[in-house]
Amino acid sequence: MIDKINDLLRRVEAFKPKVDSEIEEFRIRMLGRKGEMNDLFEEFKKVAPEMKKELGQKINALKTRINEKIAEMKAAAENAETTAQSQIDMTRPGSNDPIGSRHPISLVKNQIVEIFSRLGYTVAEGPEIEDDWHVFSALNFPPEHPARDMQDTFFITKNPDILLRTHTSSIQVRTMEHQKPPIRVICPGRVFRNEAISYRAHCIFHQVEGLYIDENVSFADLKQSILYFAKEMFGEKARIRMRPSYFPFTEPSAEVDVSCNLCGGKGCNVCKHTGWLEIMGCGMVDPNVLEASGIDSKKYSGFAFGMGVERISMLKYGVKDLRLYFENDVRFLSQFDSVY
Repeated sequence: MIDKINDLLRRVEAFKPKVDSEIEEFRIRMLGRKGEMNDLFEEFKKVAPEMKKELGQKINALKTRINEKIAEMKAAAENAETTAQSQIDMTRPGSNDPIGSRHPISLVKNQIVEIFSRLGYTVAEGPEIEDDWHVFSALNFPPEHPARDMQDTFFITKNPDILLRTHTSSIQVRTMEHQKPPIRVICPGRVFRNEAISYRAHCIFHQVEGLYIDENVSFADLKQSILYFAKEMFGEKARIRMRPSYFPFTEPSAEVDVSCNLCGGKGCNVCKHTGWLEIMGCGMVDPNVLEASGIDSKKYSGFAFGMGVERISMLKYGVKDLRLYFENDVRFLSQFDSVY
């Protein structure tokens, strides 16, 4: 047992912590309830009476030395921390580190969501990899619709058709399947289309779509909601116009233009001298879409709208090349440092 005490003493003297946390680990290993000192005391109970005096003195001396060693290590750690702090020159000027900011797409997306949240809309999300039903069939797309072709959509597998969603309308379908009216949701997300990359088109872009379903919802409700959004996003002087259009999932449908905020509606190169810029599509939800999701189209009606976030951002910040949003060029992104 004397050899065991001497061996433990040598290990105590040789121990040097690399980090401060090892000091506490050392204390627990030596003095804890299941520590090595506790094992020694258990063995001490079994030794012959004539040896207890000598062994007891050695064990007490060892325990005292362990406590001293722990105190020394803690003091050394505190002194090292104090020394490190004292080496800091408090009179040195602060570093002028560059401050980052959110990406302009994130800024605009968050602003769009915040505007519609004031009207009672909540955010709904869904998967980017979708099936044919939620992207096309449930939204009244006929089998021969060109959007189902390989040249327009990124298909992952065929039979069953699994694809990268081409719009966030799939989130609306999932919401209608799992939630009973009234429904008022906003659906932001990333979408994918098989398009050639240019200054005005990209294979990846972001959309925000909205859906409102309740009893006695009219086209007038849709128009007032869009007008409110345009004034909040582009300023109180913003005006909108609606042109008849066609979408498989809405009837009637419309394209929404906003007065060009670059020329004040007088006409410029950006708006092709028309004074108007297209910002979104919208319309009343087709009864077939409601029925496909288990909603009674005779009792409920609703409207839907969708816009490209990049398009809104281009109009808001005067950006003329869509590719800039995806190149991560610091020279471009640093222009938004002051925007929080």
